[in-house]
Amino acid sequence: SLSVGLGVNPHTLETSVYDLLLNKHTAADDVITPTVVDGMDLLPSNIDLSAAEVQLVSEVAREQTLRRVLTRVRHSYDVILIDCAPSLGLLTVNALTASDKVIMPLECEFFALRGIALLTDTIDKVQDRLNPELEVLGILGTMFDARTLHSREVLERVVQAFGDTVFHTVIRRTIKFPETTVAGEPITTYASSSPGASAYRMLAREVLARCPGV
Repeated sequence: SLSVGLGVNPHTLETSVYDLLLNKHTAADDVITPTVVDGMDLLPSNIDLSAAEVQLVSEVAREQTLRRVLTRVRHSYDVILIDCAPSLGLLTVNALTASDKVIMPLECEFFALRGIALLTDTIDKVQDRLNPELEVLGILGTMFDARTLHSREVLERVVQAFGDTVFHTVIRRTIKFPETTVAGEPITTYASSSPGASAYRMLAREVLARCPGV
């Protein structure tokens, strides 16, 4: 998970995002923790978060729970990134409702094209009913393998369908990414000169270019 990748052991957490979502007496400042990256804090999660989906169902305004939590700390940060699991359940809807913009990751496999269609439909519904200000910042091709026709065809289809919405940066498949999780640090420090690290730096520049004023 992202928590592990930023050097936080989820098994030792006393409080996590789960507590923020379901316990009104838990403050974000009590959960926020520093990371191995200078200037980056984290609201960590662990396996408890998987239970939040079911427990939130009975809450009033359940889709806006995360937005209420983040509103209290939003002024303290230049950018807040919300990392979502690959599902379209209530937690993802919470993330979309709390966001200004969304990056849609696309693994360069044909089955993932269906996932993009479903995510687009979910975003449309969130824009219509919960967060009309939400914008799609871009679609990011990931796990790309230029050696395979399969990967190249998937990326080509996405570019044909979505045009300039697709980021120019493509994240290629590499063994370095699994290694960074074990090491507990991001690829930009674990293997700073690797193609993967360079790709994420390029992506960061693209994201900033699409977000004037950030």
